[in-house]
Amino acid sequence: MPDIRIWPTGRLLSTAARLVEHAWNEKLGDIGLTHAGVIALDVLAASGPMTQASLAQIVRVQAQTIGKTLMRLEAYGYVVRQRSQSDRRSQVVSITAAGTSAREDARDLERSVLANADVDTDTLRTELQAIVRGLAAREGETTHVAEPRDPGS
Repeated sequence: MPDIRIWPTGRLLSTAARLVEHAWNEKLGDIGLTHAGVIALDVLAASGPMTQASLAQIVRVQAQTIGKTLMRLEAYGYVVRQRSQSDRRSQVVSITAAGTSAREDARDLERSVLANADVDTDTLRTELQAIVRGLAAREGETTHVAEPRDPGS
């Protein structure tokens, strides 16, 4: 392996992200999830039921892409899609109890991926969040921290 001590920060970040995502996806496959599926479940948990089009917009993918992700999540019982009462052309997507449980399992799997790295994962998360917020602000984007909604609300 080349001497990573001389790599630019961007290369370190992108390589680390690719390696973590690959290892995480391998583990997620065992519970029927993908990285994209976890993102969709996170958004639904934080924001509640929404149209498929809104979900695609929030996660910044095309409607066709989110449709494929939702087909897989629906097959595992992690989400349900129902026709919108206000616009019969739209489908409203909701996370299920099984989806909430799978999301929690995914978090445990994510922690296990970084268990072998000699790094304080809480500090790493804080630093990465600072990078995302700082660079997003420079690009004129807003970021926010959304807490998952109470399933009873």
